[in-house]
Amino acid sequence: MEHSHYFQMILGTAGMLWVLLVGGMDLQRQESLVLKSLGLTARPSPRSPPPVPHLLWKMFHKRANLSSPASEEGKTPCWVEEFRVPGNIIRVFPDQGQFIHSDKPRSWLCLQKRLYFNFSTLDKGEQVTMAQLQIHFHHNQYQVASPGHPLELSLYQATQAALRGMSSHAYSRKLLVEQSFIHLHKSFVFNLTEAAKMWQTPARNLGLVLEIAGGKLCSGADSFLDTSLLVVSLAHRQCRSTRKRRSTYYVPTGASNICKPRRLYISFRDVGWEDWIIAPQGYLANYCLGECPFPLAEDLNSTNHAILQTVVHSLDPEGTPQPCCVPVRLSPISILYYDNDDNVVLRHYEDMVVDECGCR
Repeated sequence: MEHSHYFQMILGTAGMLWVLLVGGMDLQRQESLVLKSLGLTARPSPRSPPPVPHLLWKMFHKRANLSSPASEEGKTPCWVEEFRVPGNIIRVFPDQGQFIHSDKPRSWLCLQKRLYFNFSTLDKGEQVTMAQLQIHFHHNQYQVASPGHPLELSLYQATQAALRGMSSHAYSRKLLVEQSFIHLHKSFVFNLTEAAKMWQTPARNLGLVLEIAGGKLCSGADSFLDTSLLVVSLAHRQCRSTRKRRSTYYVPTGASNICKPRRLYISFRDVGWEDWIIAPQGYLANYCLGECPFPLAEDLNSTNHAILQTVVHSLDPEGTPQPCCVPVRLSPISILYYDNDDNVVLRHYEDMVVDECGCR
């Protein structure tokens, strides 16, 4: 199937007004409209895509393997159950900061590192609802501390940009977290939601400073430290659905010309998006097609207006058109993909699968 036909189908499936495409519209313009309906300003082109974090794989499969569509009934759209916060976009930002190597190293410091997470991929209208800093130790490089000499972890928020040659203590910073531990933990998780909300303003995103101190009880662990920031955000424009999934899912495949869902599987490879969409490889989108004849049967999900319109059409077929066959109940899907900064993103989209059609 040609890409242009696929894009027209996707636009209609997403329930957007873009379904009214001009027949002569070029492929690039159609793709741009599809991406816009998906909340993307441009087609991602990952350069050095990282491995998908285990947590995002787990969350994606949980959403993809719902045992029953009925389990979605009554749930609030765009709600992240794992963290119990509103949201429809989950990103993992890698740390882009650098280790701090002082000309006069302080003997009590095991490690000192600037942390920076690039928030430029967040849209202006997105609302950050949760941010978790994850610090991972891949190897037990630190010795076990004695009860009288615990290791100390301190996390600071930079409140003033550092000038070249300026030490980390010479510019303004605010203590966010301070924690002592005797045994090395494989990982730490800290809630940085309030700090992350400010980072959507680029001028206020000055990063963090991480310090681990322990005197003689630790040695350099630069190559064994990994930090990332998991951010949940809410894009309100994609969370306006009030439709619910029906308790049964069935797409008729007969040859009847009566209004009903028709089977349509959209392959992201055929669309040419396999280089940035991680999963799924495609999805069963379906579409609505068929006539709304007089008299309208009960199973055509017709409105009173549509019923009256068919009556008038039967009396004046030239002056009054028949009602249209359109989606009246749709389901969401989740997509795991790389954005233009090589961040891994799990995004929830409402109204992507046509479950039921009706005459309107």
